[in-house]
Amino acid sequence: MKKIIYILVIIASLSLSSCSDDFLDQRPTSFISNEDLGETALINPSIVEGNLRGIYNQMVTAYIGGTGSQEDFGHKSFDLMSDLLSSDLAQVGSSYNRFVGLANFVWTTDNTINLPNYTAWRFYYRIINSANLIIAANGGNDAIPESDAVKGVLGQAKTIRAFAYFYLSQYFAIKYDASAKILPLYINPGEPGKAKSTMGEIYTQIIADLESGISFMNGYTWPNKASINQNVAKGILVYVYASMGQSDKNILAQKLADEVINSGEFTMMDADEVTGGFTTLGTPGWMWGFDITIANDLGLVSWHGFMDYYSYSYQAVGNYRGIDRGLYDKINDNDIRKFQHGNPAGDTWVEGAAPLIPARKFYNLNLVQFGQLPITDDYVYMRVTEMYLLSAEMSAVEGNDAAAKNRLKQVLAKRFNDPADYAYVDALSGQALVNEIVFQTKIEFVGEGKSYLLMKRRKLSNTRGSNHLNRAGETISYDDPRVTFSIHQREITDNPNISEGNK
Repeated sequence: MKKIIYILVIIASLSLSSCSDDFLDQRPTSFISNEDLGETALINPSIVEGNLRGIYNQMVTAYIGGTGSQEDFGHKSFDLMSDLLSSDLAQVGSSYNRFVGLANFVWTTDNTINLPNYTAWRFYYRIINSANLIIAANGGNDAIPESDAVKGVLGQAKTIRAFAYFYLSQYFAIKYDASAKILPLYINPGEPGKAKSTMGEIYTQIIADLESGISFMNGYTWPNKASINQNVAKGILVYVYASMGQSDKNILAQKLADEVINSGEFTMMDADEVTGGFTTLGTPGWMWGFDITIANDLGLVSWHGFMDYYSYSYQAVGNYRGIDRGLYDKINDNDIRKFQHGNPAGDTWVEGAAPLIPARKFYNLNLVQFGQLPITDDYVYMRVTEMYLLSAEMSAVEGNDAAAKNRLKQVLAKRFNDPADYAYVDALSGQALVNEIVFQTKIEFVGEGKSYLLMKRRKLSNTRGSNHLNRAGETISYDDPRVTFSIHQREITDNPNISEGNK
């Protein structure tokens, strides 16, 4: 019993690393082991809500990918990396050399390099294993619980497992190909190393988990946005269906996106909110995120540490990341999103100046260089505007121009003061309409980890603008092997069942 109590305390108080006296230096952190998580759940299933909190905490834990690298800080680290690979986010400065190897495709092409190959694999499979432990402790994969509380727990655990497999499939496969063998599939704790399953098999499991999660969470009392509810599960399934490139799945994606929108649970971010710092989980347009508090002891090794000029950050000392210059130049001057990007110069805002960092999109409201330490601004994983633009995209792809334009204009009405600025949408149709939705998706979600998913599902090629530190002017295609992660040599050595090929 003492061990159970001790483990619960760890879960509840899981903390991240703190800063040392030396700038840009942090010590590794420790966190609850998957073994202890499983043991606790198996001994006393009544505490599974705490175990779920442990998974959500894992998603923001520094160094959880097992490398000790400061670029390793949970799910948002891969959001950042994938945006850089898509080239909508540019690596603009090289001080301290953080993320430069990724932006130059060195990290993805050498499977002996830990970032992101080993860290992504370890992180998402760690999340999967933790979810498997919770599922097993509550009846297993085929359980149909009677208790609403257990339904809510299983619904979240299956959804987070699906979420992890979806991201692994995006990062380690070039495109959706049902017959391609891409990843081992583990749905029970403690399984030995397996051979790769096909993408079709992985997606079958993902969809089954999400459908089960959606069903189990029907009527679930949602404690807060730091956990998954039914609409979040639907949102993840929208992305899954949209990534498959199949007409019937596009229709299902559009239907689910509209269900989330029409639920009335969320309100699209307005002009003040999209330029208001992305600081709080309470923002009505956010669907899912993480409520960062002082107790998390979050500092430099964090998403804010790499994106916010006004936090204790690399962004403040020349290791810049900013919107691609070519993409920025295409934004209408009357679009409020253009004001999100620019160069802070003292107290003077220099709009459009190099290095185009998102200093009026992601920023601590105190507006003091290095001012936020420890980090208390929240993480965002999903917001409802994604559903509007995905609904528009899926409608346009399927030839339903009227529905697509309606959803697109609902977004643009929040980004322009004058309807005349987006009246041109009425004349668009077919591929031109799809292209416009793609463009609006790009500028809406710069820095949020959505550009890579868009690049993959729409099979895009992006030409790097002049502000990229590496390979400026080079056109990068979705099927360029350099934008797909490599299975790390360590995993190939440890599991001979996947040794044939690393992509």
